[in-house]
Amino acid sequence: MTHTHCPYCSLQCGMRLERRGRAALEVQAWPEFPVNEGALCRKGWTAAGLRGSRERLTSPLVRDRASGELRAASWDEALDLVAARLTALRRQHGPDSVAVFGGGGLTNEKAFQLGKLARVALGTSQIDYNGRWCMSSAGSAANQAFGIDRGLPFPLADVEGTDVLVLVGSNLAETMPPAARHLDRLRERGGRVVVVDPRRTATAERADTFLQPVPGTDLALALGLLHLVVAGGGVDEEYVAARTTGFDVVRRTVAAWWPERVERVTGVPASELRALADLLVGAATVTVLTARGAEQHAQGTDTVLAWINLALALGMPGRESAGYGCLTGQGNGQGGREHGQKADQLPGYRMIDDPAAREHVARVWGVPADSLPGAGRSAYELLDSLGTDDGARALLVFGSNIVVSAPNATHVTRRLEALDLLVVADLVMSETAAMADVVLPVTQWAEETGTMTNLEGRVVLRERAVAPPDGVWSDLEVMAGLASRLGSPVAFPTDAEEVFAELGRASAGGRADYAGITYDRIREEHGVFWPCPSAEHPGTPRLFAESFATPDGRARCVPVEHRGPAEAPCDDYPVHLTTGRVLAQYQSGAQTRRIRDLPDDGPFVELHPMLADRIGAHDGDLVVVATRRGELKAPARVVPTIRPDTVFVPFHWVGANRLTNDALDPSSRMPEFKVCAAAVRT
Repeated sequence: MTHTHCPYCSLQCGMRLERRGRAALEVQAWPEFPVNEGALCRKGWTAAGLRGSRERLTSPLVRDRASGELRAASWDEALDLVAARLTALRRQHGPDSVAVFGGGGLTNEKAFQLGKLARVALGTSQIDYNGRWCMSSAGSAANQAFGIDRGLPFPLADVEGTDVLVLVGSNLAETMPPAARHLDRLRERGGRVVVVDPRRTATAERADTFLQPVPGTDLALALGLLHLVVAGGGVDEEYVAARTTGFDVVRRTVAAWWPERVERVTGVPASELRALADLLVGAATVTVLTARGAEQHAQGTDTVLAWINLALALGMPGRESAGYGCLTGQGNGQGGREHGQKADQLPGYRMIDDPAAREHVARVWGVPADSLPGAGRSAYELLDSLGTDDGARALLVFGSNIVVSAPNATHVTRRLEALDLLVVADLVMSETAAMADVVLPVTQWAEETGTMTNLEGRVVLRERAVAPPDGVWSDLEVMAGLASRLGSPVAFPTDAEEVFAELGRASAGGRADYAGITYDRIREEHGVFWPCPSAEHPGTPRLFAESFATPDGRARCVPVEHRGPAEAPCDDYPVHLTTGRVLAQYQSGAQTRRIRDLPDDGPFVELHPMLADRIGAHDGDLVVVATRRGELKAPARVVPTIRPDTVFVPFHWVGANRLTNDALDPSSRMPEFKVCAAAVRT
């Protein structure tokens, strides 16, 4: 029996794996793990379904130059080929001619080692990861306001004790079902749940209050609520004076957002806005949680800052069962960005342009600080530059299916086609792997050991339950094999626990300090919360009780203004398109679409009966959604739960992200996945 964690979302639910026969695995409950108490969603219960699948890759594949087909190769042949071509490109065009793209599902050890591979073995600044498209706006806002980016600065179970929980852009009941029990328990004890979403989702059905704004207007809604809190004397002036700076400017900024103006922008009736403001002011404790619906916008950082300003005005952050938090999406969306995959960061959430940070990490790695490159391009900007005169000519991809997940995906696919070399490490032949010159088969979660950091900042341990198929290597082994062939000046360990110990030393003293965390502690304590700077430190489940992580210990109230989506509806594209997830699938679907026990109905277009009547569509009819970037044809789902001016498409299949807008948030560089102008027709 092996105790481990689910391979999917940021809850990282605990589970046990029992071997059945030679290779099969059975998922069982682990009731003692506190995050999920034994509960799992259908994805978790079926997570072992990929084990033994005929679609697993078990041999490296190399594209034959003559036929253009992929053929089986030995590991030595594949890695020798990759190393030789990378060496030639670096010699001819410089180290930044090679780029690395990681993923928010990689373990902490892999994320750490990938950053080290890029900066030490390859010497390139061109590294980023798909988590840039997940948590970056919330992270940018939290760093500005609180001085630290940890998605939830408290355990998730704390929300049960709040009087009012506000969920902004989260369909928690479908995206992380085991967490929905907290909503039910909150309501059972008399608390209130508020949901803000353009769609009446399964989460909204469990709410006491539901607000349905126009996509891309969550920021204006937050400004309007703070206007009413200020006007009604609901600001906790003592807290604001003692624990924040900058609120006077924010107070003046929101003065222009009276309820009727907010109604015109958001479509939310002024009466509903006033009722919610009264509810917030009258509550002893309020918790605001944002998710991708509020964050994946070209103004995502400002949107999160607006909701943080509201929470600060009410005096909530740092109090028990109150404050602001972000519901992380990917399994290691938190840890994946803390230890070196991001273009501008080094391990421990250190910034790469900080001389002291460079000295510290270089010393741990055993290289000169001046040998480390500077900051590179953010994820979309990196992909957008591939194959151009000043962009990378080779790309190494670990843990990401770019062809499905990137915004404006048709354009990104063309950029991948322009590369001299594309190398993809994956479990299966994903849409991105199918384009590669070299495909490297790697282990899945049950076949390896490594740590993840869940949405609470709790570092957990996935334990190996079964050996991988013959011919399959771990990502750590792949990186070590490449590093040695590239003439790396330092060693790249392949033992996960050894890598984690090095990660701890590199993170020591940083904002995300793991120095006191060990595998044994994680096993004994059911996870350890960072920061945990020493073996004697208990870990930090709750932040901000005494002070914020800013130089003066005060939170920053940052004035923001609503700009609206980068692309407004017009005569040619008269409706809003928004995207999101469905219960049975996960991210690009590379794993879940290959598990027989999970329903795979393919993409669909959700639209309101009024819009369906206008275009002459009926439920089940094929309809076409078009934007300035592409078209998608899929069956219509006619439902009264979406706004009449909005259509929804899930993003787990090829097509949805051919439509989405690549406009970027100026701070986080997050693309505007969640809203663009569209047309729909039969």
